[in-house]
Amino acid sequence: MINKYLYTLNRKIDKQNMAGLVGEYECKLDSKGRFLFPSGLRKQLSPEANEVFMMNKGFENCLTLYPMNEWEKVSGRLSKLNLFKPKNRMFYRLFHQGAKQLSLDKAGRILIPTDLMKRVGLKREIILTAYNDRIEVWSKDEYLELMEGNMANFADLADEVMGEIPDTDAE
Repeated sequence: MINKYLYTLNRKIDKQNMAGLVGEYECKLDSKGRFLFPSGLRKQLSPEANEVFMMNKGFENCLTLYPMNEWEKVSGRLSKLNLFKPKNRMFYRLFHQGAKQLSLDKAGRILIPTDLMKRVGLKREIILTAYNDRIEVWSKDEYLELMEGNMANFADLADEVMGEIPDTDAE
């Protein structure tokens, strides 16, 4: 009994200390556009997400899947935009384009709406890449091409992006 309690407590602490979602997963779409949500990713979801998601068009040629609790945080930030400014309205529209609420079915699958699949050219093989508060859904071929095309610049990109960030653990 005590061991079970400690295990549950440790899992809650681990989830609170996690930096966010992480991982890369290859999946296959069935004929209806569904994929089995990876168990390794499912374990990382916060209970507040309740296996409900929002999906929208991503910044590149991908879809972005937000656990509902993370979508609510993003929406809270967006609600502070001054919508009297044309740039803010345009960003709001572009960010929300095609947004749909989705949830896992009883078999643990997610159905990607056809219009969103067509928008980014998803076929049978997809890759989910999870980082921070979101999960990107890519065509496998396009994702691999993007990653391979940027590997040569990875060291320079790391220096540019991370070079000025102080190490908080060293303080």
